[in-house]
Amino acid sequence: MVMRIEPLSQTLGAEITGVSLTPDLATAEFATIEQALHDHLVIVVRGQSLTPEDFVAFSRRFGRPEPHVINQFHHKADPNILILTNRTDAAGRPTGLADGGTYFHSDYSYLAVTARCTMLHAQEIPGGDAGTTFANQRQAYAELPDATKARIEGLVCRHHYGNRDNLDEATRTVASPLTAEQKAKVSWVRHPLVRRHPHTGQPSLYAVSGSSFGIEGMNERDGVELLDD
Repeated sequence: MVMRIEPLSQTLGAEITGVSLTPDLATAEFATIEQALHDHLVIVVRGQSLTPEDFVAFSRRFGRPEPHVINQFHHKADPNILILTNRTDAAGRPTGLADGGTYFHSDYSYLAVTARCTMLHAQEIPGGDAGTTFANQRQAYAELPDATKARIEGLVCRHHYGNRDNLDEATRTVASPLTAEQKAKVSWVRHPLVRRHPHTGQPSLYAVSGSSFGIEGMNERDGVELLDD
């Protein structure tokens, strides 16, 4: 097979064909995939059929995987995999997390060590326009006026698990509710508002929605207004 990379849009995304993400993936092939992720921010590799072990093995080539705080839906084969599904069992109980991100966010921004990337292995996807949406925060930063860039350079955001725009745990737009034990595992953390990619050095806006609740040195209202803007 010959690996091919085709951009999906001018904003972000690329489709990769001609490769199998199995444990025997060559180092040079992985390096090409990694560079495509850096260049296009989101990559799609279709036609894969990976075991949980293969999936986690591929993830380890990017770094150390991190189990999600919602541990009741960890995959039975490996806790580094979180099951996302709206399917239920015969008794009507959920078999996975049904509302895994109903608002824009950056995964794991509520942790001190944030996610380098997120991997999704689709088993069944909705039709039409439904599905996961991505936003290019590198381009968003690049297109800001110079005065705005100067204003936000050096600002630090306060992050926590949750959705600052909706704190009602009874709704589906709040971050998936945690148990008391799970809540005890997360706390407030700090991340730059303008963050530079550790591999490319390119700046981007980081987690300006969802789990960023304010900006250090600003009152709550002004901080949220700036993040919303």
